[in-house]
Amino acid sequence: MVRERGGDGPRIGRPWCLPLADRVLVVAVYYRTNLTMRQLAPLFGVSPATVCRVIQRLGPLLAPEPGSRPVDAADRLWIGDGTLVPVRDRKVGASSRNYRFSVNVQVIIDADTRLVVAAARPAPGDKADAHVWGTSGLPDQCEGVTALGDGAYINTGLVVPRRKRPGRPLLTGGEADNAEHRRVRARVEHAIGRLKNYKILRDCRQRGDGLHHAVQAVAHVHNLARAA
Repeated sequence: MVRERGGDGPRIGRPWCLPLADRVLVVAVYYRTNLTMRQLAPLFGVSPATVCRVIQRLGPLLAPEPGSRPVDAADRLWIGDGTLVPVRDRKVGASSRNYRFSVNVQVIIDADTRLVVAAARPAPGDKADAHVWGTSGLPDQCEGVTALGDGAYINTGLVVPRRKRPGRPLLTGGEADNAEHRRVRARVEHAIGRLKNYKILRDCRQRGDGLHHAVQAVAHVHNLARAA
């Protein structure tokens, strides 16, 4: 995929000292371990500057373009949720409830396959999930699809747990429905946890669109591993 997108294309100046497969591995190891450039360089026998150039060049190419919506999407069950990712770039993050500068990343997964359907661009971490969801473009992808969300997504179009109104008892069957809702919605928490096995999503040092490319690439690798 990287080769088809121009990752091994003509380059002005000196040629790369690593073949394309090793350069892709550099980026994958970086996303997985979140090691610094100085720590990665000796592992591949190159300079830290070369590692930086490889990541800057191939990072966007490892993030595939969003695919078209599945034909049977209306018959599927999707789950949406958000997660906070600590970042160093003060221009994209904000001080959030985890007491760090973070961004809010909204994710949709398929409830049956646990595959990541879509991941939105990061938003400042001080924004509420419902606000970020509404401005992420994900509601358009969920048009006509049954999608679950937690109590933070009231009035967003997602199916949320039933709430007890002040002074009124919970509707009959509400506890059982909420328990089933929690059981199914937990799958998105597990999926996000697996995405965060890639430590780049635990403390991202990339600037600008670097985190967005990392999220898309990690989601793609996660889907490949689930489908294998």
